[in-house]
Amino acid sequence: MAQDTGHGENGDRDRSPEEAALSERLGNLDQRLSEFRGRHVKTEQPAGDGEDRAARASAMALGFRLSSELVAGVVVGAGIGWGFDRLLSTSPFGFIVFMLLGFVAGVVNVVRTAGAGQRRGGS
Repeated sequence: MAQDTGHGENGDRDRSPEEAALSERLGNLDQRLSEFRGRHVKTEQPAGDGEDRAARASAMALGFRLSSELVAGVVVGAGIGWGFDRLLSTSPFGFIVFMLLGFVAGVVNVVRTAGAGQRRGGS
């Protein structure tokens, strides 16, 4: 990027301290990043790798179970409400009411399964 303007030497000298400081900072940053990556890789791989995978799989299974219970509650409630609407000709009201009841039942099942309702048992 040097230009032949006759005083290109002075322009290089003016930028040289800034470039040197920038290069030094970049080198320091690169060194700190490589140290951080080295520490991060070492701590991320524990000796009991099988136990970690099992714990993650168990947590995922619990998450899928909780979400499916919530969705099932809403779907069953909506189905019952739709059935009442078809039998009694009460258009959207049965569907809405039973879908909300299904949502509440799903949330209650999720809370019960997650263990938040066991506070009373420990007292």
